[in-house]
Amino acid sequence: MQFKRFNSYPMILWHLHCVLYNLKDLFVGAELYGKKDDGLYPCRVLKIVENGVGKTQYEVALLGENKKITENAILHGEDLVWKKTPFNRKILKSFIRESTCRSIPWVLHEKLAQKHGISTDLPEELRSKFFLQGGQLVNRTKKRKNENRNNVGEANGESGKFKRNKGETGKPDASKEENNQPEDEPVKYPIDDLLVKPGPDDPLFTDRPSPSRDFNVPMDCIGDLLMVWDFCSSFSRVLNLWPFSLEDFENAICHKDSNLVLIVETHSALLRILIKDDGEYSLALQNKKRKSKISLITWTEYVCDFLEMINVTELCSCMTTIKRGHYGLLDANAKLGILRELVCHALETDLIRGKLDDLIEQRRALGATVRGEALEYARKKREEKEQLKGESNGLVVKENSMESTGSNPHMAENGEENGDMMEEVISSRQSNAFVNSRKQLNGQSKKGEKQKLDPKVEAENITNSNEKEEQKQLTGEKKEDQEKKSKEKREQRKEYFKREMEKRSIRTNPLGKDRDYNRYWWFRRDGRIFVESSDSKQWGYYCAKEEVDALMSSLNPKGERERALQQQLEKFYPRISLELQKRSKDLAQKIALEEAVLRRSTRVRAPPRENPANAFLKYVNKWKED
Repeated sequence: MQFKRFNSYPMILWHLHCVLYNLKDLFVGAELYGKKDDGLYPCRVLKIVENGVGKTQYEVALLGENKKITENAILHGEDLVWKKTPFNRKILKSFIRESTCRSIPWVLHEKLAQKHGISTDLPEELRSKFFLQGGQLVNRTKKRKNENRNNVGEANGESGKFKRNKGETGKPDASKEENNQPEDEPVKYPIDDLLVKPGPDDPLFTDRPSPSRDFNVPMDCIGDLLMVWDFCSSFSRVLNLWPFSLEDFENAICHKDSNLVLIVETHSALLRILIKDDGEYSLALQNKKRKSKISLITWTEYVCDFLEMINVTELCSCMTTIKRGHYGLLDANAKLGILRELVCHALETDLIRGKLDDLIEQRRALGATVRGEALEYARKKREEKEQLKGESNGLVVKENSMESTGSNPHMAENGEENGDMMEEVISSRQSNAFVNSRKQLNGQSKKGEKQKLDPKVEAENITNSNEKEEQKQLTGEKKEDQEKKSKEKREQRKEYFKREMEKRSIRTNPLGKDRDYNRYWWFRRDGRIFVESSDSKQWGYYCAKEEVDALMSSLNPKGERERALQQQLEKFYPRISLELQKRSKDLAQKIALEEAVLRRSTRVRAPPRENPANAFLKYVNKWKED
């Protein structure tokens, strides 16, 4: 690639593609597919074996499920294939941009070339046109032109009048020529956010609101808290776990009760998934001869068995406290660490993977139906256009035929003229004169009849035209109504498919990043927008519609990251604002209830209302397995 003269990215990408995918020598650790027993199996290169004959063999490990090594084999190079390409166009393009400092000819960075032992000497065919100066490649012809311009500018600099006249006549400015400064090209947005500078055409950006940080758990636990809660909410049916809110889960984690129902049911549901998988955990329970039924009394024993199996030093130190029955005394870090490990192991079970496969298939089926309906609608539209074109062409042909017959009345009498010609051949000249006089009389009588019938015909034509216009209006109105109804049906179908796709969401992705690489998360079951710092050490959230509006108006669309984030916020804005409004109403009701509880007089013997902040204490798992 060094000093290659490719004119465009596609050419150099094709060159790299040919080089990378025609590699004969594979490297140790490469994961690809090997041919064995008339089949392709995933494998990993362990060792390169040189047999001395000139053919290279490779010792590979055949991989099974979850990339577990099943057996070792020695294969030839032609038996190993890249079934999935390890590189793509986007990766290669970014690699080229970061590795080069000049294009046409392409020049690598000096440090990068030295690191990999690539020569920085110019080839002979380029020495007549280019030379190296201070580590940079300089074009000889361009340098000569610049020097000539400088000399001309210095020679003309003796007379100030000439410079002023040159500037007044609209010619290029001499100062720019002297300094060799090219005219500034307009920036094509979007660009990297850190390179965006304020411009005169920028709108008035509002100050970005500071997110709330009043969490009950420590700041370094927020990521685990959100991950565990989102997993339990997404796979609640598979886990047989009744959904609970994020606030209730946070309060339960911070509570000191050792047998809190919400915590017990969450652990039990995750442990049951591991037991049903017949994996390492179920084998450990069989060795200890434990029963598969987890109860409110024995759930801590199963948790300790799991901690012994994973053997994480930070979590194993909590086993003594759990065995004594003081789980509630553990700090939030330990509780969420145990749940995090349980979720990670549950994701590898066949039940969860099967559910994910079903969701993927359902999403594909929904996408296929959406595409099918769109194609069917487009086909109907094309048929209607072709039908209208055919009708319009038929009308044009009829009008042309009517105009031609009306403009040439003799064409209609050709039959009679031909008959007259025959009579002329058979009869004599006397009969011809008689026939001509008879024609004249017939023509006069026909004209008189036409004049008599003209008023009646005109009246009939007027009524017929009025009826046709009314029919056209009715058909036009009917078509408009049908189009409106079909459009409404299509919109309803689109909304239905959107809802169904959201129900079958596989994972929660961030909405995007801002200028400083802070990530923004939105969980549909909570409503708030969470903000994660670039180093994942700080968290915050927006819980009001006004805060989201201020956030959107503070984003600069000239930047790549903030433009993408703004687009995602605009896409989900109706749902986000609706969820936040519901949340604010619920919060206002909770505050009113708390105040009512505080104001209640001790003289009233009626039982006080329940505090909504303690709702997690009365959690009941309605989907619990018997």
